[in-house]
Amino acid sequence: MDRDFYDSKTSKNIKATKIHLKSNQAPSNFRVITVSVNSNFNSFIMNILIIYCHPSKESYTYEILQHLTSMLRKEQIDFEISDLYAMNFQTDMTAEEYQREGFANLNIAIPVDVQKEHQKIAKADCILFLYPVWWSDCPAKLKGWFDRVYSVGYAYGYNKSDDAIQTMKTVPQGIVLCTAGHSNEFLHEIGIAQSMQNVMLDDRLGKRFKNKEMIILGGTIEKEKVKLAHFETIQSIGKKIKNYCN
Repeated sequence: MDRDFYDSKTSKNIKATKIHLKSNQAPSNFRVITVSVNSNFNSFIMNILIIYCHPSKESYTYEILQHLTSMLRKEQIDFEISDLYAMNFQTDMTAEEYQREGFANLNIAIPVDVQKEHQKIAKADCILFLYPVWWSDCPAKLKGWFDRVYSVGYAYGYNKSDDAIQTMKTVPQGIVLCTAGHSNEFLHEIGIAQSMQNVMLDDRLGKRFKNKEMIILGGTIEKEKVKLAHFETIQSIGKKIKNYCN
């Protein structure tokens, strides 16, 4: 007997066939379930990690986050958010952490909160960094996330032959999405856009990501004039993620 079942994880139908075996083949109460998956069922579930950094839910950046997560749900893309302010993520390196980082002393344990971020990264097919541009860079809290999460032996300075050390995987895609008061044209004109790209894509993401892109949502001083274009840009991100991660 064939039955269709609904998979809530993917919003797809899958077909299951129940087969009763003859009594001389198996116990009378034994049955085998075989599942044949429809051709339109995608067995690969993408996982997106959003590193979000803004203290206010009244901000335009938070509005972008809401639009982004709504789009991901419509595209049936799984996501997890590290909201650095909501988590009260510690961004100052302790003296003990410096002993580990500064002298590559891998015998010192990685802090638990940093390990949790490592676990999120391990599951991610794409990491999206969302933040406002403050004084030509990301907020200090996000900078502190890089300082602590990109620990020695994990994100750099590791020996690939040492199986005892967990190293950062190469993430298929990294997207840097930032809001800015000035227009994109002005940020390019004065060289800030290029410098932000050099720091975020070439240094912080670097070779740790296979594909990298920076999207500046500029002109938010007059956000009503740019909001529609920004939302259209957000809509295109889901397709980019699918193209890179499938």
